[in-house]
Amino acid sequence: MEAPAAAEAAATQQEPNPKKLKMSTTTSDDDTHSSAADKKPRYKRRKIAILFAYCGVGYQGMQKNPGAKTIEGDLEEALYQAGAVPEHDRGVPKRFDWARSARTDKGVSAVGQVVSGRFYIDPPGFIDRFQSNLPDQFRIFGFKRVTGSFNAKKFCDRRRYVYMLPVFALDPIAHRDRESVLASLGSGGELVKCLECSERGRKVFGVMGKRNFDAKGEVNGLMPESGISSNTLSAVKGEDVKMVDLANTDGDNDLASVNGNDVVAEHVNERGNDQNKVIEEKKIDGELNESGFCYGEKEKERFNRILKSYEGTHNYHNFTTRTKADDPSAHRYIISFKADTTVTVDGIEFIKCEIVGQSFMLHQIRKMIGVAVAIMRNCAPESLIDIALQKDINITVPMAPEVGLYLDECFFTSYNQKWKDSHEEVSMKDYEVEAEDFKIKHIYSHIASSEHKDGAVGLWLHSLNYRNYPDLLVATTNGKTTTDVNNVEVEIKTDGTSAETDASTREVKVTTDVKNTEIIAE
Repeated sequence: MEAPAAAEAAATQQEPNPKKLKMSTTTSDDDTHSSAADKKPRYKRRKIAILFAYCGVGYQGMQKNPGAKTIEGDLEEALYQAGAVPEHDRGVPKRFDWARSARTDKGVSAVGQVVSGRFYIDPPGFIDRFQSNLPDQFRIFGFKRVTGSFNAKKFCDRRRYVYMLPVFALDPIAHRDRESVLASLGSGGELVKCLECSERGRKVFGVMGKRNFDAKGEVNGLMPESGISSNTLSAVKGEDVKMVDLANTDGDNDLASVNGNDVVAEHVNERGNDQNKVIEEKKIDGELNESGFCYGEKEKERFNRILKSYEGTHNYHNFTTRTKADDPSAHRYIISFKADTTVTVDGIEFIKCEIVGQSFMLHQIRKMIGVAVAIMRNCAPESLIDIALQKDINITVPMAPEVGLYLDECFFTSYNQKWKDSHEEVSMKDYEVEAEDFKIKHIYSHIASSEHKDGAVGLWLHSLNYRNYPDLLVATTNGKTTTDVNNVEVEIKTDGTSAETDASTREVKVTTDVKNTEIIAE
Protein backbone atom coordinates (compact mmCIF):
# COMPACT_ATOMS: atom_id res chain seq x y z
CA MET A 1 0.00 0.00 0.00
CA GLU A 2 2.95 2.35 0.59
CA ALA A 3 4.18 2.20 -3.00
CA PRO A 4 0.99 3.54 -4.63
CA ALA A 5 0.76 6.27 -2.01
CA ALA A 6 4.32 7.37 -2.71
CA ALA A 7 3.66 7.42 -6.46
CA GLU A 8 0.57 9.56 -5.96
CA ALA A 9 2.52 12.02 -3.79
CA ALA A 10 5.24 12.28 -6.41
CA ALA A 11 2.67 12.97 -9.12
CA THR A 12 1.32 15.92 -7.17
CA GLN A 13 4.75 17.53 -7.28
CA GLN A 14 4.83 17.49 -11.11
CA GLU A 15 3.89 20.55 -13.10
CA PRO A 16 0.18 20.33 -14.04
CA ASN A 17 -0.94 20.12 -17.64
CA PRO A 18 -2.57 23.46 -18.61
CA LYS A 19 -5.01 21.62 -20.86
CA LYS A 20 -6.57 19.92 -17.80
CA LEU A 21 -6.75 22.98 -15.55
CA LYS A 22 -10.11 24.43 -14.57
CA MET A 23 -11.28 27.94 -15.29
CA SER A 24 -10.96 28.93 -11.60
CA THR A 25 -8.12 31.32 -10.82
CA THR A 26 -8.64 31.69 -7.05
CA THR A 27 -6.42 30.30 -4.31
CA SER A 28 -7.92 28.66 -1.20
CA ASP A 29 -7.01 29.53 2.38
CA ASP A 30 -5.48 26.08 2.80
CA ASP A 31 -3.14 26.84 -0.10
CA THR A 32 -2.23 30.18 1.48
CA HIS A 33 -1.24 28.63 4.81
CA SER A 34 0.48 25.59 3.35
CA SER A 35 4.21 25.38 3.05
CA ALA A 36 6.03 26.51 -0.10
CA ALA A 37 6.90 22.90 -0.90
CA ASP A 38 3.22 21.91 -0.96
CA LYS A 39 2.05 24.76 -3.27
CA LYS A 40 0.96 23.95 -6.85
CA PRO A 41 1.41 26.24 -9.88
CA ARG A 42 -1.91 27.96 -10.63
CA TYR A 43 -2.23 29.27 -14.16
CA LYS A 44 -4.79 31.83 -15.28
CA ARG A 45 -6.65 32.19 -18.49
CA ARG A 46 -5.80 35.55 -19.97
CA LYS A 47 -7.58 37.50 -22.70
CA ILE A 48 -5.11 38.04 -25.53
CA ALA A 49 -5.03 39.03 -29.20
CA ILE A 50 -2.81 36.80 -31.36
CA LEU A 51 -1.21 38.32 -34.46
CA PHE A 52 -0.16 35.90 -37.18
CA ALA A 53 0.20 35.26 -40.92
CA TYR A 54 -0.52 32.38 -43.24
CA CYS A 55 -0.40 31.35 -46.88
CA GLY A 56 -3.89 30.22 -47.87
CA VAL A 57 -2.91 27.59 -50.44
CA GLY A 58 -4.57 24.26 -49.68
CA TYR A 59 -7.16 25.75 -47.32
CA GLN A 60 -10.89 26.28 -47.86
CA GLY A 61 -10.78 29.69 -46.24
CA MET A 62 -10.41 31.08 -42.74
CA GLN A 63 -13.74 30.20 -41.14
CA LYS A 64 -14.13 26.77 -39.59
CA ASN A 65 -16.30 24.47 -41.68
CA PRO A 66 -17.02 20.83 -40.80
CA GLY A 67 -15.37 18.45 -43.22
CA ALA A 68 -13.16 21.14 -44.78
CA LYS A 69 -9.53 22.03 -44.16
CA THR A 70 -9.63 25.58 -42.77
CA ILE A 71 -7.28 28.02 -41.10
CA GLU A 72 -9.39 28.17 -37.93
CA GLY A 73 -9.52 24.39 -37.70
CA ASP A 74 -5.73 24.11 -37.63
CA LEU A 75 -5.39 27.07 -35.26
CA GLU A 76 -7.79 25.62 -32.68
CA GLU A 77 -6.07 22.25 -32.72
CA ALA A 78 -2.63 23.87 -32.40
CA LEU A 79 -3.85 25.94 -29.44
CA TYR A 80 -5.02 22.77 -27.73
CA GLN A 81 -1.74 20.98 -28.40
CA ALA A 82 0.15 23.99 -27.03
CA GLY A 83 -1.79 23.80 -23.75
CA ALA A 84 -3.67 27.05 -24.31
CA VAL A 85 -7.08 25.35 -24.38
CA PRO A 86 -8.14 22.73 -21.82
CA GLU A 87 -9.48 19.31 -22.77
CA HIS A 88 -13.11 20.06 -21.93
CA ASP A 89 -13.08 23.16 -24.20
CA ARG A 90 -11.45 21.45 -27.17
CA GLY A 91 -13.42 22.07 -30.34
CA VAL A 92 -15.86 24.44 -28.62
CA PRO A 93 -14.53 27.96 -29.41
CA LYS A 94 -17.39 29.71 -27.62
CA ARG A 95 -16.03 28.46 -24.32
CA PHE A 96 -12.76 30.34 -24.76
CA ASP A 97 -14.37 33.46 -26.30
CA TRP A 98 -12.91 32.95 -29.78
CA ALA A 99 -13.17 35.75 -32.36
CA ARG A 100 -11.46 36.52 -35.68
CA SER A 101 -10.88 40.00 -37.12
CA ALA A 102 -11.47 38.99 -40.75
CA ARG A 103 -12.54 36.03 -42.83
CA THR A 104 -10.62 35.10 -45.95
CA ASP A 105 -11.86 33.11 -48.94
CA LYS A 106 -10.50 29.84 -50.27
CA GLY A 107 -6.83 30.15 -51.20
CA VAL A 108 -6.55 33.72 -49.86
CA SER A 109 -3.56 34.52 -47.64
CA ALA A 110 -3.06 36.92 -44.74
CA VAL A 111 -0.19 38.80 -43.15
CA GLY A 112 -1.85 40.85 -40.39
CA GLN A 113 -4.61 38.49 -39.24
CA VAL A 114 -5.78 38.74 -35.61
CA VAL A 115 -7.77 36.36 -33.41
CA SER A 116 -8.70 36.82 -29.76
CA GLY A 117 -9.74 34.59 -26.87
CA ARG A 118 -9.03 33.45 -23.30
CA PHE A 119 -6.06 31.13 -23.25
CA TYR A 120 -3.52 29.63 -20.87
CA ILE A 121 -0.32 31.37 -21.93
CA ASP A 122 1.84 30.14 -19.03
CA PRO A 123 4.35 28.62 -18.55
CA PRO A 124 6.61 30.81 -20.74
CA GLY A 125 7.20 29.72 -24.31
CA PHE A 126 3.57 29.80 -25.45
CA ILE A 127 4.38 31.24 -28.92
CA ASP A 128 7.06 28.60 -29.57
CA ARG A 129 4.71 25.80 -28.50
CA PHE A 130 1.93 27.22 -30.64
CA GLN A 131 4.15 27.62 -33.72
CA SER A 132 5.57 24.11 -33.39
CA ASN A 133 2.11 22.63 -33.91
CA LEU A 134 1.42 24.51 -37.14
CA PRO A 135 2.65 23.98 -40.75
CA ASP A 136 5.49 26.10 -42.12
CA GLN A 137 3.00 28.25 -44.07
CA PHE A 138 1.90 29.78 -40.74
CA ARG A 139 3.82 32.38 -38.77
CA ILE A 140 2.77 33.33 -35.25
CA PHE A 141 4.25 36.78 -34.60
CA GLY A 142 3.16 37.25 -30.99
CA PHE A 143 0.28 38.20 -28.73
CA LYS A 144 -0.97 41.27 -26.89
CA ARG A 145 -2.76 41.39 -23.53
CA VAL A 146 -6.16 43.01 -24.07
CA THR A 147 -9.21 44.01 -22.04
CA GLY A 148 -11.72 41.40 -20.96
CA SER A 149 -14.30 42.77 -23.38
CA PHE A 150 -11.97 42.79 -26.41
CA ASN A 151 -13.31 41.09 -29.51
CA ALA A 152 -11.10 40.84 -32.61
CA LYS A 153 -14.08 41.20 -34.95
CA LYS A 154 -16.12 43.91 -33.21
CA PHE A 155 -13.15 46.08 -32.23
CA CYS A 156 -11.55 46.06 -35.69
CA ASP A 157 -12.14 49.50 -37.26
CA ARG A 158 -10.95 48.72 -40.77
CA ARG A 159 -9.10 46.19 -42.82
CA ARG A 160 -6.54 46.53 -45.59
CA TYR A 161 -6.31 43.99 -48.38
CA VAL A 162 -3.81 43.83 -51.24
CA TYR A 163 -4.37 42.27 -54.63
CA MET A 164 -1.19 41.43 -56.54
CA LEU A 165 -2.19 42.00 -60.16
CA PRO A 166 0.27 41.14 -62.96
CA VAL A 167 0.95 44.19 -65.13
CA PHE A 168 0.15 42.21 -68.27
CA ALA A 169 -3.46 41.89 -67.06
CA LEU A 170 -4.01 45.55 -67.96
CA ASP A 171 -2.55 45.16 -71.44
CA PRO A 172 -5.51 44.98 -73.87
CA ILE A 173 -3.65 42.69 -76.29
CA ALA A 174 -2.17 40.29 -73.70
CA HIS A 175 -4.00 36.97 -73.27
CA ARG A 176 -6.79 37.81 -75.67
CA ASP A 177 -10.08 35.91 -75.58
CA ARG A 178 -9.87 32.48 -77.17
CA GLU A 179 -11.78 33.53 -80.29
CA SER A 180 -9.07 36.10 -81.05
CA VAL A 181 -6.39 33.50 -80.39
CA LEU A 182 -7.98 31.01 -82.80
CA ALA A 183 -8.54 33.74 -85.38
CA SER A 184 -4.86 34.67 -85.30
CA LEU A 185 -3.68 31.19 -86.33
CA GLY A 186 -2.08 31.16 -89.74
CA SER A 187 -1.48 34.90 -89.76
CA GLY A 188 1.70 36.85 -89.15
CA GLY A 189 0.46 37.80 -85.71
CA GLU A 190 -0.24 34.34 -84.33
CA LEU A 191 -0.86 34.30 -80.58
CA VAL A 192 0.59 30.80 -80.45
CA LYS A 193 1.75 30.95 -76.86
CA CYS A 194 -1.79 31.71 -75.72
CA LEU A 195 -3.40 28.86 -77.67
CA GLU A 196 -2.91 26.24 -74.99
CA CYS A 197 -4.00 28.37 -72.05
CA SER A 198 -7.01 29.74 -73.95
CA GLU A 199 -8.16 26.19 -74.61
CA ARG A 200 -7.62 25.22 -70.97
CA GLY A 201 -9.56 28.27 -69.88
CA ARG A 202 -12.46 27.76 -72.27
CA LYS A 203 -15.85 28.50 -70.71
CA VAL A 204 -19.12 26.94 -71.79
CA PHE A 205 -21.49 29.53 -73.21
CA GLY A 206 -24.55 30.06 -71.05
CA VAL A 207 -22.80 29.27 -67.77
CA MET A 208 -20.65 32.35 -67.37
CA GLY A 209 -22.40 35.67 -67.18
CA LYS A 210 -25.94 34.28 -67.38
CA ARG A 211 -28.36 36.13 -65.12
CA ASN A 212 -32.13 36.52 -65.07
CA PHE A 213 -33.03 40.01 -64.00
CA ASP A 214 -35.56 40.15 -61.18
CA ALA A 215 -35.97 43.89 -60.75
CA LYS A 216 -39.51 45.18 -60.28
CA GLY A 217 -41.28 46.09 -63.47
CA GLU A 218 -39.26 43.83 -65.76
CA VAL A 219 -41.02 43.15 -69.05
CA ASN A 220 -39.85 40.67 -71.72
CA GLY A 221 -36.33 40.48 -70.37
CA LEU A 222 -35.94 44.28 -70.27
CA MET A 223 -35.76 46.37 -67.13
CA PRO A 224 -37.55 49.70 -66.59
CA GLU A 225 -35.90 53.04 -67.20
CA SER A 226 -33.06 52.38 -64.77
CA GLY A 227 -32.55 48.84 -66.10
CA ILE A 228 -30.81 47.09 -68.94
CA SER A 229 -31.45 44.13 -71.15
CA SER A 230 -30.70 40.78 -69.56
CA ASN A 231 -28.51 40.17 -72.60
CA THR A 232 -27.16 43.35 -74.12
CA LEU A 233 -26.46 41.45 -77.33
CA SER A 234 -29.99 40.09 -77.59
CA ALA A 235 -30.59 42.16 -80.72
CA VAL A 236 -28.51 39.71 -82.70
CA LYS A 237 -29.45 36.69 -80.57
CA GLY A 238 -26.19 35.00 -81.43
CA GLU A 239 -24.86 32.10 -79.43
CA ASP A 240 -21.82 31.18 -81.46
CA VAL A 241 -19.27 33.94 -81.86
CA LYS A 242 -16.63 33.45 -84.55
CA MET A 243 -13.58 35.61 -85.06
CA VAL A 244 -12.03 36.02 -88.51
CA ASP A 245 -8.81 37.77 -89.42
CA LEU A 246 -9.41 40.48 -92.00
CA ALA A 247 -5.94 41.94 -91.96
CA ASN A 248 -5.61 41.52 -95.69
CA THR A 249 -9.06 42.73 -96.71
CA ASP A 250 -9.96 46.17 -97.98
CA GLY A 251 -10.92 48.76 -95.42
CA ASP A 252 -14.51 49.23 -96.69
CA ASN A 253 -15.14 45.52 -96.47
CA ASP A 254 -13.76 45.05 -92.96
CA LEU A 255 -17.25 44.48 -91.61
CA ALA A 256 -18.92 41.63 -89.82
CA SER A 257 -22.02 39.90 -90.98
CA VAL A 258 -24.67 37.85 -89.31
CA ASN A 259 -25.49 34.46 -90.79
CA GLY A 260 -28.39 32.87 -88.98
CA ASN A 261 -27.49 32.57 -85.31
CA ASP A 262 -23.76 32.89 -85.85
CA VAL A 263 -22.27 36.31 -85.11
CA VAL A 264 -19.08 36.88 -87.07
CA ALA A 265 -16.96 39.67 -85.60
CA GLU A 266 -13.89 40.94 -87.32
CA HIS A 267 -10.32 40.88 -86.12
CA VAL A 268 -8.67 43.91 -87.72
CA ASN A 269 -5.07 44.92 -87.25
CA GLU A 270 -4.36 48.55 -86.46
CA ARG A 271 -3.52 50.71 -89.47
CA GLY A 272 -1.45 53.86 -89.61
CA ASN A 273 -1.75 56.78 -92.06
CA ASP A 274 -0.54 54.56 -94.86
CA GLN A 275 -3.53 52.39 -95.73
CA ASN A 276 -1.24 49.75 -97.21
CA LYS A 277 0.85 49.48 -94.08
CA VAL A 278 -0.39 47.01 -91.54
CA ILE A 279 1.09 47.11 -88.08
CA GLU A 280 1.28 43.50 -87.01
CA GLU A 281 0.44 42.57 -83.46
CA LYS A 282 3.32 41.41 -81.37
CA LYS A 283 3.24 37.84 -80.26
CA ILE A 284 2.10 37.47 -76.66
CA ASP A 285 4.01 35.33 -74.20
CA GLY A 286 1.63 33.16 -72.20
CA GLU A 287 3.48 33.90 -68.98
CA LEU A 288 5.26 37.22 -69.17
CA ASN A 289 4.47 40.56 -70.72
CA GLU A 290 6.39 41.01 -73.96
CA SER A 291 4.05 43.40 -75.77
CA GLY A 292 5.92 46.50 -74.67
CA PHE A 293 3.07 47.49 -72.36
CA CYS A 294 4.16 49.05 -69.07
CA TYR A 295 2.44 50.50 -66.04
CA GLY A 296 3.44 54.08 -66.76
CA GLU A 297 2.03 57.34 -65.46
CA LYS A 298 -0.81 57.40 -67.97
CA GLU A 299 -1.89 53.86 -67.15
CA LYS A 300 -1.47 54.48 -63.43
CA GLU A 301 -3.60 57.62 -63.56
CA ARG A 302 -6.41 55.86 -65.43
CA PHE A 303 -6.36 52.72 -63.26
CA ASN A 304 -6.43 54.77 -60.04
CA ARG A 305 -9.31 56.85 -61.40
CA ILE A 306 -11.26 53.66 -62.02
CA LEU A 307 -10.48 52.27 -58.56
CA LYS A 308 -11.44 55.56 -56.92
CA SER A 309 -15.00 55.07 -58.23
CA TYR A 310 -15.46 52.44 -55.53
CA GLU A 311 -14.63 54.77 -52.64
CA GLY A 312 -17.42 55.81 -50.31
CA THR A 313 -20.56 53.96 -49.23
CA HIS A 314 -22.26 51.92 -51.96
CA ASN A 315 -24.54 48.95 -52.47
CA TYR A 316 -22.29 46.02 -53.47
CA HIS A 317 -24.96 43.36 -54.03
CA ASN A 318 -23.61 42.79 -57.56
CA PHE A 319 -20.13 42.15 -56.18
CA THR A 320 -20.97 39.20 -53.93
CA THR A 321 -23.19 36.12 -53.80
CA ARG A 322 -26.36 35.30 -51.88
CA THR A 323 -26.90 38.90 -50.77
CA LYS A 324 -29.99 40.74 -51.97
CA ALA A 325 -29.93 44.40 -52.98
CA ASP A 326 -32.32 45.37 -50.15
CA ASP A 327 -30.21 43.61 -47.53
CA PRO A 328 -28.54 46.24 -45.27
CA SER A 329 -25.36 44.15 -45.29
CA ALA A 330 -24.95 44.92 -49.00
CA HIS A 331 -23.90 48.46 -48.08
CA ARG A 332 -20.15 48.74 -47.49
CA TYR A 333 -17.85 51.69 -46.90
CA ILE A 334 -14.59 51.79 -48.87
CA ILE A 335 -12.07 54.23 -47.39
CA SER A 336 -9.45 54.09 -50.14
CA PHE A 337 -8.53 52.05 -53.20
CA LYS A 338 -5.25 52.74 -54.99
CA ALA A 339 -2.56 51.07 -57.08
CA ASP A 340 0.59 53.19 -56.90
CA THR A 341 3.44 50.71 -56.53
CA THR A 342 4.77 47.69 -58.40
CA VAL A 343 7.01 44.82 -57.36
CA THR A 344 8.81 42.25 -59.50
CA VAL A 345 8.80 38.63 -58.33
CA ASP A 346 10.38 35.80 -60.32
CA GLY A 347 10.41 37.89 -63.47
CA ILE A 348 6.76 38.98 -63.29
CA GLU A 349 5.90 42.59 -62.50
CA PHE A 350 2.92 42.97 -60.19
CA ILE A 351 0.81 46.01 -59.28
CA LYS A 352 -0.05 46.25 -55.59
CA CYS A 353 -3.74 47.18 -55.48
CA GLU A 354 -4.39 48.29 -51.88
CA ILE A 355 -7.95 48.61 -50.63
CA VAL A 356 -8.96 49.81 -47.17
CA GLY A 357 -12.53 49.44 -45.92
CA GLN A 358 -14.53 48.83 -42.80
CA SER A 359 -15.50 45.32 -43.90
CA PHE A 360 -15.94 43.23 -47.03
CA MET A 361 -18.33 40.58 -48.32
CA LEU A 362 -17.61 37.22 -49.92
CA HIS A 363 -15.76 37.66 -53.26
CA GLN A 364 -16.29 41.46 -53.14
CA ILE A 365 -12.69 42.54 -53.67
CA ARG A 366 -12.03 39.98 -56.39
CA LYS A 367 -15.09 41.16 -58.32
CA MET A 368 -14.11 44.80 -57.87
CA ILE A 369 -10.73 43.97 -59.38
CA GLY A 370 -12.43 41.98 -62.13
CA VAL A 371 -14.53 44.93 -63.27
CA ALA A 372 -11.60 47.35 -63.08
CA VAL A 373 -9.44 45.06 -65.22
CA ALA A 374 -12.24 44.63 -67.76
CA ILE A 375 -12.47 48.42 -68.10
CA MET A 376 -8.71 48.82 -68.46
CA ARG A 377 -8.70 46.18 -71.21
CA ASN A 378 -11.48 48.10 -73.01
CA CYS A 379 -13.95 45.25 -72.50
CA ALA A 380 -16.37 47.57 -70.68
CA PRO A 381 -17.06 51.31 -70.30
CA GLU A 382 -16.07 53.09 -67.09
CA SER A 383 -19.77 53.76 -66.47
CA LEU A 384 -20.17 50.04 -65.72
CA ILE A 385 -19.05 50.58 -62.10
CA ASP A 386 -21.71 53.20 -61.42
CA ILE A 387 -24.33 50.96 -62.99
CA ALA A 388 -23.23 47.89 -61.02
CA LEU A 389 -23.50 49.85 -57.76
CA GLN A 390 -27.16 50.69 -58.36
CA LYS A 391 -29.67 48.94 -56.14
CA ASP A 392 -32.28 48.21 -58.81
CA ILE A 393 -29.92 46.59 -61.32
CA ASN A 394 -28.67 43.02 -61.27
CA ILE A 395 -25.71 42.18 -63.47
CA THR A 396 -23.03 39.53 -63.51
CA VAL A 397 -19.47 40.82 -63.25
CA PRO A 398 -16.16 38.94 -63.67
CA MET A 399 -14.22 37.79 -60.62
CA ALA A 400 -10.42 37.82 -60.52
CA PRO A 401 -8.57 34.66 -59.33
CA GLU A 402 -8.12 34.24 -55.58
CA VAL A 403 -4.38 33.58 -55.66
CA GLY A 404 -3.36 37.27 -55.84
CA LEU A 405 -5.38 38.43 -52.82
CA TYR A 406 -4.15 38.65 -49.23
CA LEU A 407 -5.20 40.38 -46.02
CA ASP A 408 -2.46 42.88 -45.26
CA GLU A 409 -3.45 44.31 -41.87
CA CYS A 410 -6.32 44.79 -39.43
CA PHE A 411 -6.59 48.09 -37.56
CA PHE A 412 -7.87 48.74 -34.03
CA THR A 413 -7.51 52.52 -33.89
CA SER A 414 -10.39 53.31 -31.52
CA TYR A 415 -9.48 50.55 -29.07
CA ASN A 416 -5.80 51.53 -29.01
CA GLN A 417 -6.68 55.16 -28.38
CA LYS A 418 -9.06 54.34 -25.52
CA TRP A 419 -6.79 51.91 -23.70
CA LYS A 420 -3.37 53.29 -24.58
CA ASP A 421 -2.52 54.07 -20.93
CA SER A 422 -3.30 50.63 -19.52
CA HIS A 423 -2.97 48.04 -22.27
CA GLU A 424 -0.66 47.09 -25.11
CA GLU A 425 -1.33 48.44 -28.58
CA VAL A 426 -2.85 45.87 -30.92
CA SER A 427 -0.98 46.47 -34.18
CA MET A 428 1.71 45.06 -36.45
CA LYS A 429 4.29 47.72 -35.56
CA ASP A 430 6.44 45.30 -33.58
CA TYR A 431 6.41 42.68 -36.34
CA GLU A 432 6.90 44.70 -39.54
CA VAL A 433 10.25 43.11 -40.43
CA GLU A 434 9.00 39.56 -39.80
CA ALA A 435 5.82 40.27 -41.74
CA GLU A 436 7.72 41.56 -44.77
CA ASP A 437 9.97 38.51 -44.74
CA PHE A 438 6.93 36.25 -44.62
CA LYS A 439 5.36 38.08 -47.60
CA ILE A 440 8.44 37.60 -49.73
CA LYS A 441 9.12 34.01 -48.71
CA HIS A 442 5.60 32.59 -48.74
CA ILE A 443 2.98 34.89 -50.27
CA TYR A 444 4.78 36.73 -53.10
CA SER A 445 6.67 33.63 -54.16
CA HIS A 446 3.47 31.56 -54.16
CA ILE A 447 1.60 34.11 -56.28
CA ALA A 448 4.43 34.32 -58.83
CA SER A 449 5.04 30.56 -58.98
CA SER A 450 1.31 29.92 -59.42
CA GLU A 451 1.22 32.30 -62.37
CA HIS A 452 4.27 30.64 -63.91
CA LYS A 453 2.92 27.14 -63.34
CA ASP A 454 -0.85 27.45 -63.69
CA GLY A 455 -1.29 30.84 -65.37
CA ALA A 456 -4.37 31.61 -63.25
CA VAL A 457 -4.62 35.24 -64.36
CA GLY A 458 -3.80 34.42 -67.98
CA LEU A 459 -6.54 31.77 -68.09
CA TRP A 460 -9.01 34.17 -66.54
CA LEU A 461 -8.21 36.88 -69.08
CA HIS A 462 -9.10 34.50 -71.92
CA SER A 463 -12.63 34.28 -70.50
CA LEU A 464 -12.99 38.05 -70.09
CA ASN A 465 -15.23 38.81 -73.06
CA TYR A 466 -18.82 39.56 -74.02
CA ARG A 467 -19.57 35.95 -74.74
CA ASN A 468 -18.98 34.90 -71.14
CA TYR A 469 -20.00 38.21 -69.60
CA PRO A 470 -22.60 39.88 -71.83
CA ASP A 471 -23.34 42.41 -69.09
CA LEU A 472 -19.96 44.01 -69.69
CA LEU A 473 -21.42 45.63 -72.79
CA VAL A 474 -23.60 48.00 -70.80
CA ALA A 475 -24.47 51.08 -72.83
CA THR A 476 -25.57 54.42 -71.40
CA THR A 477 -27.01 57.54 -72.91
CA ASN A 478 -27.24 60.83 -71.07
CA GLY A 479 -26.22 59.08 -67.88
CA LYS A 480 -29.08 56.55 -68.06
CA THR A 481 -28.98 52.89 -68.89
CA THR A 482 -30.40 51.90 -72.24
CA THR A 483 -33.69 49.96 -72.12
CA ASP A 484 -34.95 49.89 -75.70
CA VAL A 485 -32.44 48.52 -78.20
CA ASN A 486 -34.71 49.33 -81.11
CA ASN A 487 -35.35 53.04 -80.65
CA VAL A 488 -32.38 54.65 -78.95
CA GLU A 489 -28.91 55.66 -79.95
CA VAL A 490 -26.17 54.77 -77.51
CA GLU A 491 -22.71 56.19 -77.12
CA ILE A 492 -20.11 54.29 -75.13
CA LYS A 493 -16.97 56.14 -74.17
CA THR A 494 -13.75 54.61 -72.93
CA ASP A 495 -10.30 56.06 -72.50
CA GLY A 496 -9.71 58.02 -75.68
CA THR A 497 -12.14 55.79 -77.55
CA SER A 498 -15.76 55.93 -78.60
CA ALA A 499 -18.54 53.79 -79.91
CA GLU A 500 -21.73 54.86 -81.60
CA THR A 501 -24.80 52.69 -81.82
CA ASP A 502 -27.93 53.21 -83.84
CA ALA A 503 -30.07 50.44 -82.40
CA SER A 504 -32.92 51.14 -84.83
CA THR A 505 -30.73 49.83 -87.63
CA ARG A 506 -28.78 47.61 -85.27
CA GLU A 507 -25.50 49.00 -86.52
CA VAL A 508 -22.66 49.14 -84.03
CA LYS A 509 -19.31 50.79 -84.54
CA VAL A 510 -16.63 50.27 -81.90
CA THR A 511 -13.28 52.03 -81.97
CA THR A 512 -10.50 51.38 -79.46
CA ASP A 513 -6.93 52.52 -79.11
CA VAL A 514 -5.76 48.96 -79.81
CA LYS A 515 -7.65 48.11 -82.98
CA ASN A 516 -10.69 49.13 -84.98
CA THR A 517 -13.66 46.79 -85.03
CA GLU A 518 -16.96 47.34 -86.76
CA ILE A 519 -19.99 45.15 -86.35
CA ILE A 520 -23.21 45.29 -88.32
CA ALA A 521 -26.15 43.17 -87.22
CA GLU A 522 -28.82 42.75 -89.87
